[in-house]
Amino acid sequence: MSKAREFIDFWIENSVHAVEQYRTIGASQDVAELSRRLIDAAKEQSIPEADLQAEIGNISDYITDQLKAANRVESERRKPA
Repeated sequence: MSKAREFIDFWIENSVHAVEQYRTIGASQDVAELSRRLIDAAKEQSIPEADLQAEIGNISDYITDQLKAANRVESERRKPA
């Protein structure tokens, strides 16, 4: 696994979360903001944006997909059994 892929997986796990129930303050759902944060955090680890893109393609599209997945999982979790 590449350093960029490892970083992306770690960052997504710790930074992309489902929207909280009842619109309470919580996880950001702003794709542009999350994309910028990922790029900035990667740069701090000496991982260029090009390496991120080589791993996941379009960063905004990838984060959008990750948000949708997290929200879907949370929605399923909240359904009564």
